[in-house]
Amino acid sequence: MNAVEKSEDERPAYTAEHAAAYPIEYIAGIDLYNEREFHAAHDAWEDRWRDDVGPQEKLFLQAMIQSAVVFHHLEIGRPGAARRMYQMATEKFARLGHKRFMSLDLEDYQAQLEHSLSWLLTAADPREVTRPDIEPPVIRLQPEVMEYD
Repeated sequence: MNAVEKSEDERPAYTAEHAAAYPIEYIAGIDLYNEREFHAAHDAWEDRWRDDVGPQEKLFLQAMIQSAVVFHHLEIGRPGAARRMYQMATEKFARLGHKRFMSLDLEDYQAQLEHSLSWLLTAADPREVTRPDIEPPVIRLQPEVMEYD
């Protein structure tokens, strides 16, 4: 790979076009999430979610909020609450019914979540499972800016 080419892991989380097209709370939440500031990401997305937004954006943001809260609960030692939030986020992504939304590849994001969190579903009580080393997802928007409701 030459200096001009970048691997998938090296590309920025979003472009200036994304920052101009999408609400600042969404972009701020991405930055905070990628910095592993999960509670702060939740707060940023929740600020937008509380606004007068369309029903699909509201559902999407709620799923994103819940997916961030999963990692916050894990940080503070609450695997049962983390599992419930993971299940709720998964259900909302399924209800949304999109492969991509606000330039986020939801199939890729959910695959990253599953890779990080599937261990939460392996026992009747997640407190009985030893937490493995996990890598939370990294949010990187797809190049195309999308319309949203």
